[in-house]
Amino acid sequence: MRHITVNAEHQYKVHIGERFEGILNDVSQSHAKIFVLSTQYIVDTYHLEQFLHPLENSTLFIVPDGEGQKDISVLEKIWQAMGEAGLTRSDALIAIGGGATTDLGGFAAATWLRGITWYAIPTTLAAMVDASVGGKTGINSHVGKNLIGSFHSPTGVHIDLRFLNTLSDRDFSAGLAEVIKVGFIRDASLLEILQNQNTVEAARGVAEELIFRSITVKADVVSADFQESKLREILNYGHTFGHAIEKFSHYDIRHGEAVSIGLVFAAELSVKLLGLKEEVVDLHRSLLQQFALPIKTNVAFAPLLELMRSDKKARGASLRFIGLNSIGNPHWLEDVSTDVLAATYERMSI
Repeated sequence: MRHITVNAEHQYKVHIGERFEGILNDVSQSHAKIFVLSTQYIVDTYHLEQFLHPLENSTLFIVPDGEGQKDISVLEKIWQAMGEAGLTRSDALIAIGGGATTDLGGFAAATWLRGITWYAIPTTLAAMVDASVGGKTGINSHVGKNLIGSFHSPTGVHIDLRFLNTLSDRDFSAGLAEVIKVGFIRDASLLEILQNQNTVEAARGVAEELIFRSITVKADVVSADFQESKLREILNYGHTFGHAIEKFSHYDIRHGEAVSIGLVFAAELSVKLLGLKEEVVDLHRSLLQQFALPIKTNVAFAPLLELMRSDKKARGASLRFIGLNSIGNPHWLEDVSTDVLAATYERMSI
């Protein structure tokens, strides 16, 4: 088992290699009541109810699949259920699922009684390497993704690698987009590892190492800048354009697939504004395509531009992006003009 420490508003550990059944039992013994959020798919696939049934102090709440769960209407139902269960500040919430579920669960915990303890048990690669770690919690609005939220760190993140055994190749690839992002902004060894894996199946064989290295980077960044005053923004490399695509698709496209396209956009923008070498852009494209990830879109630019204006990094009317000077050397791009963005979009679409 491997452990990584995160220092935020409180210190907690990410545990890699644990079994989720034991975690449920341990958390149940540490709190008067536990409130478990998960999807029907997870409940059915992993027979979750049989592990919760002996825990007389547990309540199971089923949330919708995917990004649809990150909605105020779902959150209201969770609050109602938490109230009916009598959750107090001595109790805890456990979110078992992908990134949407850990985002939602963390925000429900942050807003109930002004903040209760919560634990994350991520079940997808994307959630393991990114969403469940760092304490960013939230839901979506009709304006954009993750615009309603709070910084509220879990008490523990527990990664059971067995969840990856039933993860589809498409979802595993989507998670690899976040790993590739980390490779370009901070840990180039991730890029080298992935270049040596010719297929998704081969990449599954090194999943634990990919997860450990990715979380190590995120833990270091989050520990230095928990509330995203600046440094933590580098973790959003590729996300400004990616979130716009994701929102435009009404979340039909996977988060990682949208980020994949966003990474190419950010790299092309870096060529224009920072002199990033073309060979680095080529490496973006080749690595992403190696794992069947998209690298461009045929969506019209105008609606994507409007969605980017609602990005959390925007300041007033100024659009800001994370770019690259070189691999491992991210740079903040301030007040990028519409003309430059449009030209970059045309370039990446060729």
